[in-house]
Amino acid sequence: MPSTGFVHSPRSYALATLCAAVLALAPAADTARAGAAAGPPGPTRTVGPRLPAPTGGLPVGLRTLALRDTSREDPWEPGRARELMLSVWYPALPSEAPRAAYVTARESAMILRQHRVTGVPEDLLSRTRTHARTGPPALPVAGSGLPLVLLSPGFSLPRTSLTALAEDLASRGYAVAAVDHAYESAAITYPDGRVTGCSACRPAVRGAEVAATRAADLSYVRRRLTGAGGGVEAGGGVDVGRGGEAGLPRLDPARVAVVGHSIGGAAAFEAMRRDPAFVAGVNMDGTFQPSDAGPLERPFLLLGADRHGLPGADPSWDAAWRRLTGPRAWFSAAGAVHTSFTDYAALTGATVPAAAGGGPAAPALPAARAVRLTRELVAAFLDGHLRDGSRPRADALLDAVRARHPQLRGHGR
Repeated sequence: MPSTGFVHSPRSYALATLCAAVLALAPAADTARAGAAAGPPGPTRTVGPRLPAPTGGLPVGLRTLALRDTSREDPWEPGRARELMLSVWYPALPSEAPRAAYVTARESAMILRQHRVTGVPEDLLSRTRTHARTGPPALPVAGSGLPLVLLSPGFSLPRTSLTALAEDLASRGYAVAAVDHAYESAAITYPDGRVTGCSACRPAVRGAEVAATRAADLSYVRRRLTGAGGGVEAGGGVDVGRGGEAGLPRLDPARVAVVGHSIGGAAAFEAMRRDPAFVAGVNMDGTFQPSDAGPLERPFLLLGADRHGLPGADPSWDAAWRRLTGPRAWFSAAGAVHTSFTDYAALTGATVPAAAGGGPAAPALPAARAVRLTRELVAAFLDGHLRDGSRPRADALLDAVRARHPQLRGHGR
């Protein structure tokens, strides 16, 4: 959803640009195998894009989990318990297990349809190549366990839209769980084979309601993954217990952060406001939603697109900044747009597209640079607040990232 406010059909220019870039770069590569025997031509198949490689030194594993909160009724589908699908990335032992899938062919078609992208193969997004391996053993963990980062995507975007960030954090030693909030994504596949769309994508739904619902989701996920709740269900539908018993590494319940994009960023703030167990939070270009919250004394980072560096461009950011009474930081990225912090910028392999109706004031932020600064800034903030005390202060880590990326502009200090 655009950062200017809550709308129900996010701009599709990022996905459209992605598809155009992929088609231009690899029009029929799957049929151009070197040394292939001559024969009648078969159907052409476009090679999919590749996510940027993680920069940490650890191999990454991925497990898909299903959670069902029977204590809550789903607000968008009355009569159903709230169900959540998770992708959990973690540091893993070296493995030759298959690469994790990005999305299924059916999910790809539903995502493109939701964002009104036409003229491309429906399964295009399913060809995206990731770096995590599917289900390898977790790297043994000493002490109290790994820090955990929960990710909440933009409205109607799938949890996979933050895969590049998730894989990178896992390669640096974090466990990372991205949440598909039920009926708020263009496509969610459940263990029983159901595939749901975005029931919440209707005019009557308000941003404050979405943020509050997601905040409850995130607290529920935190409790379940860190061992405070019951079992989780693997992607195949088998009850496999909780925490490390689900094949995940041991997780430290005292070191949990929440990071979100767009409405997910607003939900991250709301989750921290409601749940004191979250140690730190990050809002990536999301408009804060109205609430009756008082001050928030725990660490919070604001990372915005170009417009979020303009005074008064988003009054919700100015208001939220005044409510952050603990460690805080506010950065905008010159030339960035709303989707610069998601995979849909990274996958173009070119530049972040200009916003509809005219480009940003600064030159467009190159996609590779957008990926690097997002990864490095979020990791620096989390390192500064979730790692042990031997590391430099968070401010010093953030300043070091800013020195490497001149597009980053600091505000509010």
